[in-house]
Formats: sequence, structure tokens, C-alpha cells
Amino acid sequence: MRKKYIVACLLALLAVLYNCGDTKAPENTIPADPDSYREDTLVYLNHSDTAKYVGMKTCMLCHQGIHSTFENTGMGKSFEHANKDKSAGDYKHSLIYDKASDFYYKAYWEGDSMKILEFRLDKKDTVYKRLETVNFIIGSGQHTNSHMQSVNGYFNQMPMTFYTQQGKWDLPPGFENGHNTRFSRKIGLECMSCHNSYPEFVEGSENKYKSVPEGITCERCHGPGSIHVEERQTGSKVDTSKYIDYTIVNPAKLSIDAQFDICQRCHLQGNAIVKEGRSFYDFKPGMKLSDHISVFLPKYKNADDEFIMASHADRLKQSACFIKSYEKALSSPAANKLKPYKDAMTCITCHNPHLSVRETNPNVFNDACMSCHHKGGKSELSCTDKNVMAAANAAPGHAPASLSNCTSCHMPRSGSIDIPHVTVHDHYIRKPVKKTASKKDKQALKEFIGLYAINEKNPDALTKARAYLNQYEKFEMKAYYLDSARALLKDKSTDDILKNIEALVQLYFLQGNYAKIGSYVNAIGAETLLKQRLTKKSWSNENGWTCYRIGEAYMELNQQKQALAFYLKANELAPYNPDFKDKLAGCCAQSGDIVSAEKYYKEALAENPKFTNALANYGFLCISTGRPLDAEKLYAKGLVLDPDHETLLMNQAALYAYKGDYKNAIAYVNKVIKKYPKNPQAPMILKQLQDMAKKQGVL
Repeated sequence: MRKKYIVACLLALLAVLYNCGDTKAPENTIPADPDSYREDTLVYLNHSDTAKYVGMKTCMLCHQGIHSTFENTGMGKSFEHANKDKSAGDYKHSLIYDKASDFYYKAYWEGDSMKILEFRLDKKDTVYKRLETVNFIIGSGQHTNSHMQSVNGYFNQMPMTFYTQQGKWDLPPGFENGHNTRFSRKIGLECMSCHNSYPEFVEGSENKYKSVPEGITCERCHGPGSIHVEERQTGSKVDTSKYIDYTIVNPAKLSIDAQFDICQRCHLQGNAIVKEGRSFYDFKPGMKLSDHISVFLPKYKNADDEFIMASHADRLKQSACFIKSYEKALSSPAANKLKPYKDAMTCITCHNPHLSVRETNPNVFNDACMSCHHKGGKSELSCTDKNVMAAANAAPGHAPASLSNCTSCHMPRSGSIDIPHVTVHDHYIRKPVKKTASKKDKQALKEFIGLYAINEKNPDALTKARAYLNQYEKFEMKAYYLDSARALLKDKSTDDILKNIEALVQLYFLQGNYAKIGSYVNAIGAETLLKQRLTKKSWSNENGWTCYRIGEAYMELNQQKQALAFYLKANELAPYNPDFKDKLAGCCAQSGDIVSAEKYYKEALAENPKFTNALANYGFLCISTGRPLDAEKLYAKGLVLDPDHETLLMNQAALYAYKGDYKNAIAYVNKVIKKYPKNPQAPMILKQLQDMAKKQGVL
């Protein structure tokens, strides 16, 4: 069988090994025409919906040399099953402590399985522990390795990251300062589709996948390869020295903006707003990114030195080097018809995407600078000039060694504001900036200007409003984001409300103004919303979330019947969101439909057996229906997963009270008061339990 397999592979290889340099162009290939070479007129055949992704193993049959170097790049090593070769971690020193949550974490290998142990100590005694298996490692290891777990296809980030530059373990970005989500941070399509090649995502979920590839591959920058492969297999060839091969995208032959859009798809980190009817799947190389996604960042005065990790494109575009190069290239494109913008400054001026930065000769970066700054003059000077070298040597911080490395002064290494323990080159190329103000003073001087779209000049009002809402909900809960969204959203007429219903509901949900949401539903009519307007399934579940928020609003208004209709619709549109099922089950229980409530709790736990909210709520239903033993089992599972779960602790106290064990009931309520001092019910319940305990002589 082994020999037959090798023969089959050789035949497949021979079928595609055609010389792409043949002089005859296929009929469906358009010769390059500099007058028509604009990104809005280029039509690549692999933009078609019929074009399919073929995978890197198919590409490497003809492009083995490129593949052999690319697999060592950060992109090639971006995502993989957890294994010892992939991991960069130091497991001799892998113990960390999160003071805010009072959890210790330890990473280690058990045979070929990577484990993360979460535990808590009381003095020197271990009073709690939870052991989980790492399924995937994300990150090339150049800066970090983070870790993921898959539970029935639901992907979550785990609470340990190895920071390779400093060789230390710590909490992942965003888990610090009391925000440790432990094993429950959802990895949605936005995150996965940048840190990896396109996964097979389950529609109607937030973070469930049928399958995930391992690493970013060729087609993320070149587009789907099926048409290209078919053309080569049928003998149709293109002389790529004379013509553009329109079966596959060669980024070097695109316009400046189109080249940037390929890189910006992932190296433009920020607040990404997907356009109406689009998804994170839809953009393909050679397309205009802003037709699919607008990426926003907050703009501040007096904060030029601050940047986030994957902001390379945004920072580079602020540089005088880029601005002048861009203007020059547009006014006088190169004579090369195939690559009229080859001399323009783009990402590939310095970075060969097929070659690891670690394996790139440092002179490549200096040579890129010297291609423009190669001689002195009145308008500009180069560090190769004797006068400049002398001045630089005399200046503080300008040692002679730095003169052989332009980036050390003009693109200094610095820490990003979103990733700890990591330094990267700031891609805002400029003269060295003298830092005088302290970090505290800089924060005091910062003044918020507004959100701006990095890749789009004039986004419409609704897109901007959605950006402000997203900024508040996902990044910073600052009231002025909601105020800005409100100013952009019209609601004077039913047409306005219908057009903006998703954003309006999200706005007032975040503000806690549930009556306002109810007034919008009344203005349009619940039937109209449920049967005509909020009916679309999508990768983002936008209509599902709107129905869920309306359901939540009605529950807060104590209108269970109206809430139930919208919870049911949310569950219909997003059947793989366990949170929606949990809330639907709770609504059914409050409405007296115990059978349906139990059905939905079981469905939620079948999807995600480690869903602690459902374990807590289902257990309460069991107590209320006289099944304390079932509740006890559910609570035991839940407390193993989360010993600090507020609802679980309160429900466990209720279970002990139900059994007449007031001493243990009081102990659990005291745990709640200690961990959650703002819980409004705990002090009242504690007093009631203490009174009952005294009557029975327990206290």
C-alpha cells in the first residue's frame, strides 16, 4: 500500500508541474494595461464564489522552495496542535500566581499531553485544583505562545501564556488586573481567522468549529487556488514575465492600496466592524478591504508614542517615508507594466513574507532605507554622511553601533499598550523622539478625539455608531463611546428604527434602559420584528444577539411572555450559543414550563458540559422541583470547574438550607459575602439562616 501511495503522489505531482513561464497566455487572462491598472478594475478569477481553497500541500507540489522557507515564518508557525516541538515554554519555571483571583497556575507535560493545573492554597494546603489539557498552541513563539482548549468544538483561551522574549510565563493579555476569565474566554471567528487559515466555523455559534487548519497558509495572501491548479493541470500556462496570471493573485502586481489591504486584513488590529451582509470570510486578496471590514481605533492628542501590537500598517502610514513614497508612486508609476508600484513603499519593501524575519539578513532593512536615503543634500541628510555620523555620535543614545542599524533609532523597539512582556519595532518611522514626560503625566495629557477608521476615509453613520458600541462593549467601558453612538443613530421615525434596530437595541441594552428597547418594539411591532426584520442567520449572529437583548430587556421589565418569544427566536437563529439556551430555559422556568426549561438546560450542557451557568441554573430548577440529589450532582460538577461562581455558591447554600444543614449554608453565604461584597441578597439571606440556625440550636 505504501508503494501505491508514493506512485499516486508522483502522478499528482507530474500533473501539476508545468512551467509557469510559458509564452502563451490563456484566453481568460487579460494582458497588463497600465491605463487600466487600478484596484477597482482588476478582476481575478479566484474572486469567484466557485473558487475553492486547495490547501498548502497542493501549493507546495510546484512551489517547494517557497514552502520550505515559509513554514518557518511567524505566519507558517502561527497555530498548531499542542506538541513539544511547537512549544517554546520553559517548563522548569512555569508556576505563576494571580493575586486578584487567588489562583496558581502550573504548566507541564504528561507524556505527549500538555497540561495546565489551576489550584488554590490555604497556607500550604491545596484546597482546590482543576486540571485541563491544552489542545492547541497559538503564536509562532517569536513573541508568545498562548494556549487553547476545545470542548466539543467550542474553543476557549486558557489562562497561561509564555512570553518568549523575556522567557517567562504570565497571564495572557487581558487576563490581568482582576479580569482573569480562566478557561472561558471565547475564541471567535475574528480571532481565529487572523491567527490561522480559515477554519470551518459552525454558523449559529460564537466559538464552535467543525475543524481548524494548522497555520496561516499560501492562500491567505494569494487567494483560493483551485482555478489556478485546474489551469495548470489542463496545460494552460501564462508567461508571467509579460502577463498577469489572473487565476491567482500575486500581491506584488497589485496597486499600493491593494497590497496594503492584504496585510491590513490582520496587521491592522483594532475595532473591526464587518459591513452589512459580509463576514470575516469574504475578503480575498486583490479586493478592497473597506468593502468588507472597517477597522477603527481611538484617536488621542498627546499619545503619538502609544500603539498596539498588530498596528504595523497604521503606524507605517503615518510615516513621512510612506507618505512621500505614496505620492511619488501615484504621480509617476514605474515603467514596469506588471509592477508599476514596485518602487513604492509597502510592507514587502522590507519584509519577504516567504522568509522568517529571524532568517532575514539585517542589511535587507538598512538597504531598504538606503534606497532613498543614499546621499546627503540640502533637503535631507543620510546617516552615511560624515557630518551626520559625527553629530549622531555626539548625541545622547546614538552610539556608533546604532549607525549600522537604521531601525534602532528611527523604528525603536517599544512595548505595545495591549501585550505585556513584549517589545516590537514601532513602524512609525521618524526622527528620534526625545521622551520627557513620565507615563503618569502622559496619561493625564491624553485627550480623546474620537474613533477613526484606519482603512476607510468616510464610513457611514451606522458603521461609525456600531464602532463606538463595539469599543464600549469589547475594549473600554467609557460612557462617551455610548454618547457618540447615540448622536449618530436616528430614531425619529419607524423607518429610522427599522434601519438601525440592531444598533439602537445594543445601545440601550448597554445603558440598561430596557423601557426604551420596549418602546422600539412597540413602535414597530413584535410580529414585524420576529417574522420580517430579525430573521437572518449569519456568521456574526447579529439578528440573534438583537433578539437575545430584547428578551433580556423584557425579563428585566418582568414581562416573561414577551421575553420568551424573543429568546425562542434568538435560539432559532443561533442554536449553538449555550448562553442563549440557558436564558431561554430560565424564562421557561419562570413561566411555569418546567418540561421545556429542563429540555433547554440539557441541550446547553450537551453542547458544552463545562458551562457553569447552566449547571448552576439547572441545579436550582432541580431543587425547586423537589430533586435535591440531582441538584447536588450538578453543583458538585460546577464547583469543580469554578469554586468562586457566585450563583453556584448561593445555590449551594440554598441546597444545604433545603436539607436543614444551616451551618454549611451559612458557610457558603459567607464565601459569597467575602468574594462578592456587593451582592445585595447575601446579607439578608445570611441573617435569615442565622435566625433559623439559632432556633434549632446550631449556633
